[in-house]
Amino acid sequence: MQHLKIFINLTRLNKPIGYMLLFWPCSWGLAYSMIENFNINLFFYYLLLFFLGSILMRSAGCVFNDIIDKDFDKQVQRTKGRPIASGEISIKKSFFYVVILCLLAFLVLIQFNSLTIIVGMASMILAFAYPFMKRITYWPQLFLGLTFNWGIILAWTATNNTISLEILPLYLSAIFWTLGYDTIYGIQDMSDDEIIGLKSTSIKFKNNVKLFIFMSYSISFFFLMILFKDFIGFNIFSILFVMFLLSLIYQLKFEKKNPKSCLKMFRLNNLSGLILFLTIFSLNY
Repeated sequence: MQHLKIFINLTRLNKPIGYMLLFWPCSWGLAYSMIENFNINLFFYYLLLFFLGSILMRSAGCVFNDIIDKDFDKQVQRTKGRPIASGEISIKKSFFYVVILCLLAFLVLIQFNSLTIIVGMASMILAFAYPFMKRITYWPQLFLGLTFNWGIILAWTATNNTISLEILPLYLSAIFWTLGYDTIYGIQDMSDDEIIGLKSTSIKFKNNVKLFIFMSYSISFFFLMILFKDFIGFNIFSILFVMFLLSLIYQLKFEKKNPKSCLKMFRLNNLSGLILFLTIFSLNY
């Protein structure tokens, strides 16, 4: 039971916000890709596969990230208790978990068509490069956006068996959404990160961080407006669309010097993701 507890802490399975933020973009892409040809059985089957894949890949990513960041984690108040940083589990055993989780994720991936398998495998480059970004650039959140929202492209190729620029506005919107919410998340560690030399958009824009997040969310919503302009009217879609916008605006109430406030607003994005999923899904009826 003790080792199970360590495994759960290592993979953050006790913190579902991470894999949900990976899953919601998959659900958006899937709902959008089926607007003209909705198949309810295929939709929920793919949705389940993407959900399982999100849990597995996020868990693998967390373990790999902790392996790479073990020395930094020891110096940050929020992360020094993580299993690898605290010495509860070895690097060797942790890496073994990464391999097993990736293999399980691959078993999920091969349920899709060949193009989706190839596109999915390509995302591994982004996933395993991400932990190094905070060492070399102030924009690791942008790189996370490219990585975390790859599921939008996967959903499109799974449904249409082709790659198209039609899905690009949704992907770009999701990238800027991630840029905003992960900047809020990064505010929690700014003091420690500056001391140990790690970089983030939270640090780069620390004097105007709310303005930066506002701009990120505005650009995200702008791309959605481009994509869905023909569906706006007096309908359920528009009501949900406005609710999504309001959920983003509400997050700007975070208090920069209050880590709990930042964490609360960051977690609110689980609701934002759900609302946008329902918004796009409503177009199938």
